[in-house]
Parts: sequence; structure tokens; C-alpha cells
Amino acid sequence: MKKVLLLIGFVVTSLCASAQKTALVVCSQGFQGPELWDRHELPIDKKGYITIFDGQTFAGWRGYGKNYMPSKWKIQDGCIFLDSKAKGEGGDIIFAHQFGPNFEFEMEWKISEGGNSGIFYFGREVLSKDGNLEPIYISAPECQVLDNERHPDAKLGKDNNRQSSSLYDMIPAKPQNAKPAGQWNKVRVRVLNGHVQHFQNGVEVLSYDLWTPEWTALLQDSKFSEKSWPAAFDLLNNCGGPDRKGFIGMQDHGDNVWFRNIKVKEL
Repeated sequence: MKKVLLLIGFVVTSLCASAQKTALVVCSQGFQGPELWDRHELPIDKKGYITIFDGQTFAGWRGYGKNYMPSKWKIQDGCIFLDSKAKGEGGDIIFAHQFGPNFEFEMEWKISEGGNSGIFYFGREVLSKDGNLEPIYISAPECQVLDNERHPDAKLGKDNNRQSSSLYDMIPAKPQNAKPAGQWNKVRVRVLNGHVQHFQNGVEVLSYDLWTPEWTALLQDSKFSEKSWPAAFDLLNNCGGPDRKGFIGMQDHGDNVWFRNIKVKEL
């Protein structure tokens, strides 16, 4: 068996007799107080993708800014499912290992009728000047998850840049080939040397370059501009922080949403 340990940018390998590959992925238990870590052994497929959700447990997952999984997030038929009508606590969630600067991930998502959600990458748990936790979306680019036919956000923004798989409020996904609410869509996001690509249902729908003047201009022309939202502008303009790493996460926007087949590969 070949095992790969992913720990703060270092890779340690050990070889055993079996051809099966697994990864020991180190995940943060929470950012408050002394840093604590969990280790999870996760399978790697032939293409080098690590499966970060096994369809049975929330190993490695927790709420954003929390050290536990909020109760509205459940496992249903091998999927991560947000039961928006359930009693209990909701909120955004993350896989608690920071990926970057070069990686790609893929997953399938299904949204309820009229629903809205999102997929974040390079997310960071940061505090405001007054000590409160900032929301994940002011540090992380968002790949939109939306019922394009029914949710009002589909007609807001500019040039349909709030529809599914768009870089939320900045770049529209073109062609817009999302399947309707209640059907599965596949998304893949690739980041290599700052060049980011979104793929929806097997088609590249947008690309852009982080940490460039063009990226700054995109932010300045969005709701995250320096004038409109200085904290968001600063965090997103320096996406991933000094190490250019961050969490992959999913949004609780108050609507039922499902995610499955979630895989990540370091490039």
C-alpha cells in the first residue's frame, strides 16, 4: 500500500506491498485556541484524486468557524445534504484541510427548485478588527450553485454572472449548460500557477488569473470592490493568504442542496 501524508505543504510517502493507494490527510479541528489536528486515511484513484467524502461519514468536515458539523447538514443516500427545513444549526461547511496553491477538485451537485448555494475555494477563517468571524465568501472565490430558471439571482449581477458555475458576481459561465433543479450537475475547478478554470458538465465555462492586475480589476467591478466592501476586497485580492492555500467549502443559503463524489488532486 502506498500512503501519502499531506501536512502543511509537506508530502511524506511510504511503500507497502499492496497496490492500493491512500492518503493521510491532516485536518484542522477548529481555528479557535491551540490548533488541533485529525488525521484521515482517504482513498486515491488512478488519476490521483483523493476522495474527501466517502458517502458515509463526515470525516475531515466541519462547520466554517466551528469544530463540529452543524446538524442541518446530513448524509443522505451517499450525499452531503443540507436539510434547510430541519430544526437545529446550519451555516457554511468546509473540508478542513487547506489546498493550494496548485490543485483541482470536482464534485456533483443538485439544487432544489428555486434554490441557491455555492462552492468555495481558498477559503480562510479570519477575524474582523472587532474580533468577529468573517463570512467565508469574503475570502474565497465562489463557484455558483443555482436554480437558473427560478431563483431571482439568475437575473441579477451583470451578463448572467450569478448563474450556476459562474465566478459569483464577476465572470459568467459560458456556455450556460446547467441541468434543471432536481438533476445532477458536475463541476470541476482547476487552479494552476494562478490560472483558474471552471468546468460545468464537461465543458470549460470560464477562466481567469488570480493575483494579477486583471484579478484586481474584476474585484473592483463587483460587489467586493475596495469602495463597497474593503475587507472583502483586501482578502480576495490576496486570495489564499501568504501561502496561497485555503479550504474548499459549501454554502448554506437556506435552500436544500446535495453534493456527492467530491474529489481533490494536488497539482
